[in-house]
Amino acid sequence: MGLEDYKELVASCASICTMAQMSAGTLICKDIYQKGSSKGFDPMPFLGGIGMCILMLQYAWIVRDPAMINVNVFGLLTNTAYMAVYYYYSPHTKDTRALIGKVAAFVAAFLAYAQVEDPEKLEFRFGLIVTGLFFLLIASPLLHIREIIRTKNTDILPFPLIFMGTIVISLWLLYGIIINNVFIIFQNSVGFVLSVAQLSLFVIYPSKSKDKASSQEKKD
Repeated sequence: MGLEDYKELVASCASICTMAQMSAGTLICKDIYQKGSSKGFDPMPFLGGIGMCILMLQYAWIVRDPAMINVNVFGLLTNTAYMAVYYYYSPHTKDTRALIGKVAAFVAAFLAYAQVEDPEKLEFRFGLIVTGLFFLLIASPLLHIREIIRTKNTDILPFPLIFMGTIVISLWLLYGIIINNVFIIFQNSVGFVLSVAQLSLFVIYPSKSKDKASSQEKKD
């Protein structure tokens, strides 16, 4: 039996794990709710997730891949819900609206491009676009690396999303190999390296909030 015989199984596993990863955002929303404010939380994992799901939906329709369509519809709905929670608890809603507007305009520009591009070239060129944006989204937590090194604290990073993302990327990489899609293979290969780099930060700089919680429990 070759890898192609496992195509449906791998697609199902990748889809289920991707949905589980997207559901991990509920843990961050829980922290926002308990804190009563989204201050100190980065909105880009949610807002970037909305934008990427919309663009990946466009790409999925271009290549006619049902697994990718189902996953990104689910991702669009969940990330929209997470962003709604972030916005509701945001102390600076004006800044949040401005950020939402920028992302919306950015996504709209690429969707408009997809409507006017030569159909014969669309799959390749739009694939390049979503691959580049995928890298930016995956690497976005690394924008905080200077602060993490300075404070020796990884609390700002969304560990549940990064950990689940690493598993998901591994499965989509395998799926890309099976269907022989160069964009899926390339983007998930680089994505895996970026995800492992982010996970290594949690090993080097353990969360201080967890240490404080442990110390508090010992005192109690």
